[in-house]
Amino acid sequence: METRTNGPASRPSRSLVVAGAGIPGLALALALKQAHGPALDVTVCDPGLPLGGARQRGRAYAVAAGGRHLFERLGIWARIASAVQPITDMVVSDSRLADPIRPVFLTFAQEEEEAGQGKGQGAAEDGPFAHMVEAEPLLDALIAAAREAGITLEAAGVARAVPERGTIRARLTDGRRLAAALVVASDGANSRLREAARIGWVGWTYPQSGIVATIAHARDHGGRAYEHFLPSGPFAILPLARRDRPGGSLGHRSSIVWTERSADVATLLGGGPDEVLAEIERRFSPDLGEIALESGPSAHPLAFGMARAFRAERLALLGDAAHVIHPLAGQGLNLGLTSAAVLAEAVTEALRLGMDPGGEDVLRRYERARRFDTLAMAATTDGLNRLFSNDVLPVRLARDLGLGLVDRMPGLKRFFIGEAAGFRGSRPRLMRGEAL
Repeated sequence: METRTNGPASRPSRSLVVAGAGIPGLALALALKQAHGPALDVTVCDPGLPLGGARQRGRAYAVAAGGRHLFERLGIWARIASAVQPITDMVVSDSRLADPIRPVFLTFAQEEEEAGQGKGQGAAEDGPFAHMVEAEPLLDALIAAAREAGITLEAAGVARAVPERGTIRARLTDGRRLAAALVVASDGANSRLREAARIGWVGWTYPQSGIVATIAHARDHGGRAYEHFLPSGPFAILPLARRDRPGGSLGHRSSIVWTERSADVATLLGGGPDEVLAEIERRFSPDLGEIALESGPSAHPLAFGMARAFRAERLALLGDAAHVIHPLAGQGLNLGLTSAAVLAEAVTEALRLGMDPGGEDVLRRYERARRFDTLAMAATTDGLNRLFSNDVLPVRLARDLGLGLVDRMPGLKRFFIGEAAGFRGSRPRLMRGEAL
C-alpha cells in the first residue's frame, strides 16, 4: 500500500496512524485493519521496525487469559505456538537472602485457576490464567501479520501530530507528512507526542532496577513460576518454552525478572559471566539442576508514571505512553492490550455508525473505560512493591500472615486469580475472544 504524503489524504476520516510498533500498538492496528479491510487505511510508524522483535531479544511477558483471547482472534497465537509456555502453578515465598529456609506462604495451582475462571461472567473460560511468551517471536508474528493484512509499516518515527480542520497531520522524522482522523501515541514512556500535546505526567523513579535474563537449566520446570520476595525486591523465575540445544542437555529455560537496589546493580553485574551466574544461583531457589546464562542479564531503571489524560484532540495515548507501572505483578503488557481492545472497539463502532473515528466522543469513551482501571492497577503494584521490598520485621510478619490467610481461603484465592487473568469486570470483545 502506498503511503499518502504531502497533501490531504483521501478520506482522512478513514485513516489511522499508530506511532510506535510495540505490542499494544501493533495489536490495535491489526485488529482495526482485520475488522475494516480496505475501508480503513492504517499506518504504523517506528524507526525500529527494520529490527522487529530483535529490539526486545531476551524479554518475556506473562500474557493473561484476556490477552491470549485477543491474540487468538487476531490469528497470532497459532503463529507463536512453539514459543508459548503455560503457567500451570505458582509458588510465593518471602525471606531474607541469607535465610537457610525459604518458607512458602502462597500457592496457586491449575485446579484453582480453573475454578476461578468465568465467575460472574456467565461464560466458561478454559486454560491457564497466564502464558509466558517471549517478546521476539510475538513482535515478529505481529509485524508479519500486519504486512499480510495491508498495514503500511514506516521505518520512521512521528515527530509531531497537529490537529487541523477535522483531521490531524503527523510529521514523520524523515520530513514526510501523513493526514489521518486519529493518531495513536504508542511511542513509549518518554512519548514526544504526549509532551507536544501538553498532557501532564505524574510519576517518580524507584530506587530499584529490573534485571532480566534467560536461564537454561537441566531439569524441567513443569510450568511452575516462582515469586520470591527479598528485602531489595522480588526475584521471579518464570517458565519458558523448551528450546533444544544441539549437543547440549540444558534445553529447559526460564526467564528471570530480578528487582534489585539500583545502587547495587553495578556491583552485582560488574563481574564476568561466572560471577553473575553465582549471584543468580544465590537467589535461584528451585532445584532445576545445572543452570547456565542463555541471554542477558540487562538492567533497566524502574519507575511509576501516569498521564493526567489519555487523550487530546484527535490523539489517544496507548501503552507506556499512558502509564508505566512496577513489573512486580507482570501486568504492564496486559493493561496495554486491554486498552488497545477498548480503543479498537470504540473506533469500530464509530466507523460502522458513519461517525468520526477520531472524534471527541470516541476518545472520551476510551478514556473513561481505561483510566480508572489503569490507575487502580498502578496503585496496587506500587503498594505491593512498598509492602514487600523492605525488611521491617513487623511489616514482614504482617504480610506473611496475610499471604498465609489468602492461601487458606479458596474463595479469596479464586478472586485474586480472576483479577490476574482479567476475568473480573467488563471486558472488551477482543479480550473475550469475540470479533469486533
